[in-house]
Amino acid sequence: MTRHFELESSIAARLKRSTRPERAAIYRTMYAELFAAVPDHPRLTRRASASDTARDNRTKLGLLAPFLDRSTRLAEIGAGDGRFALELCARAAHVVAIDVADQLGPVERPANFELVVYDGFEFPLAPRSIDLAFSDQLIEHLHPDDVELHFTSLLRALAPGGIYVLRTPHRHGGPHDVSRYFDDEPAGFHLKEWTFAELARTAELAGFAPVDTYLLREDRLRAVERGSIERLERFAAHLPRALRRKLARRWYRNVVLACHAAR
Repeated sequence: MTRHFELESSIAARLKRSTRPERAAIYRTMYAELFAAVPDHPRLTRRASASDTARDNRTKLGLLAPFLDRSTRLAEIGAGDGRFALELCARAAHVVAIDVADQLGPVERPANFELVVYDGFEFPLAPRSIDLAFSDQLIEHLHPDDVELHFTSLLRALAPGGIYVLRTPHRHGGPHDVSRYFDDEPAGFHLKEWTFAELARTAELAGFAPVDTYLLREDRLRAVERGSIERLERFAAHLPRALRRKLARRWYRNVVLACHAAR
């Protein structure tokens, strides 16, 4: 665990002080570097487990189900090994898996599946070509300076009325990366952990409106009034760290947003 933390925090420190061109190069190699040195990394062990993969995919489907039908043109950002994106091919018209590297390996790729490798910044997608975009546990890995660009680039790719659904760990319950065993602030690959208020405002500044807020309960989305969850965040921010963390982990472990493009 200590070796994992030291290596991940070292790579993260390079990312935090890098320029955007330097980050593009780091994004392409950071996970390969980490996994080579930490072969028992949780992402690798979960990938090897069919039951863990099935459970993760059920949760992700719970996030998307209210917005998805068989006519949907969908993009998953940060698709990783592509197992969820490939599963979605039976539920959508077209599925684009987007990541900084091809991690799929030798798997069958359906006719309505497309892999797009990008630089971690601008999405190489045709304007208005996507109805629904999705990311899960991605935003926290982006450099804070790149998050607004992430939203604006994606907004261009969304069709009128399109939706970007995302989930990211809530800052109040963190840190959620490996640094939780060593520190009170994220020092690993979670370059920034967010609150509902911060991330919703960033999406709005990029041009999304409205931005709806949700909680995920038993793999089902539960709409929550945005003003209510933001008031709870403001209240919790003044609590002692241990109590704030306990409250967040009980009630709002993740930030879940549905960001709407104008019709």
